[in-house]
Amino acid sequence: MTRLFTIPERRHTDSIKWKYYPEDVLPLWVADMDFTSPPEVLQALQERVQHGVFGYGGGSNELSELVVERMERLYRWKIATEDILLTPGVITGFNLTCQAITKPGDPLVIQPPIYPPFFGITANAGLSEIQCPLDNDGSGNYEIDFDLLENALKKSKVLMFCNPHNPIGKDYSRTELERIAQLCLRNDVFICSDEIHSDLVYKGRQHIPIASINPEIGQRTITLIAPSKTFNIAGLDCAILICQNHQLMEQIKKARRGIVGGVNVLGATAANAAYQYGQPWLDEVLKFLQENRDFLWQYVKENIPGITMRPPDATYLAWLNCNGLGLQQEPYDFFLQNAKVGFNKGSEFGGDGKTFIRVNYACARETLAEALNRVSTSLIKK
Repeated sequence: MTRLFTIPERRHTDSIKWKYYPEDVLPLWVADMDFTSPPEVLQALQERVQHGVFGYGGGSNELSELVVERMERLYRWKIATEDILLTPGVITGFNLTCQAITKPGDPLVIQPPIYPPFFGITANAGLSEIQCPLDNDGSGNYEIDFDLLENALKKSKVLMFCNPHNPIGKDYSRTELERIAQLCLRNDVFICSDEIHSDLVYKGRQHIPIASINPEIGQRTITLIAPSKTFNIAGLDCAILICQNHQLMEQIKKARRGIVGGVNVLGATAANAAYQYGQPWLDEVLKFLQENRDFLWQYVKENIPGITMRPPDATYLAWLNCNGLGLQQEPYDFFLQNAKVGFNKGSEFGGDGKTFIRVNYACARETLAEALNRVSTSLIKK
């Protein structure tokens, strides 16, 4: 059977992942995959390009309808097309949301370690920041300190939430989501939920959008999703903001006027094709990613005793604790200099991230194996 994706050479293709470091460095960092996108997406883009006219797009009702159908089919979450706003990206969406529903000086809650752009929201909107670090039990399992979170929410306006979580790969349970929702309702706090990795959940797990917990929390939640991570089309700039509170949606639309544009025609074309026809490709990719995840976990367990990791529930990003190596510098710097492998620097995620690296394993198995062998060899020479 022919594989639905290939893994082409990406150097010299204007890929930030592959051009950022010198050519002797293997890049396992920025979160895109080294796999070709679904063939139906490529075909749809080729047909759209062949048309030859790229005028102003008028929005995509078809895409909104696909998202409505997808949310009900996958999550039993009933939304309407008027609950959807297309935006160029998830980062754009959560910055826009926070600027629409806050005023300068309002407190914002984040839970590090967390996706680094979360830290920029406060500066961009002139907000104050309350950090509620996630508890790490030492084995890679992170939990929410609910007492700490409740105290923070009493003083806050918005909770920035990430589920599945980047970088730790945790997909929150219904029990955890219900407790978060109760605290936010009790303290009159909005939730801005980054759920861009919600399609990349592994076998045995079921993602639950926090806005779907009950209608009341749905009225206080802004959810951001995208086909970009799922189908490896991040460079086409298409994301989806879902807000069932129509008054709040109007605030968001008002805030974007003259500043944030819509989705470009190629981004909408790719998203339409991905959501309609991309599932067989995604099934195959998820199987490949899970095998890479397991290979990474097994290799670390057997060959690098100073590093620990918890196999992620979702995403293609692993959060590796290098504290046991006893390095005199951040592990990111050590491995870049001595192993010629480029990971993400853990300290940029805040919290306890200084002793961690984030590893993107959405690559060829040979690339992953070579990177891990370089890491192991560099530690032997240390």
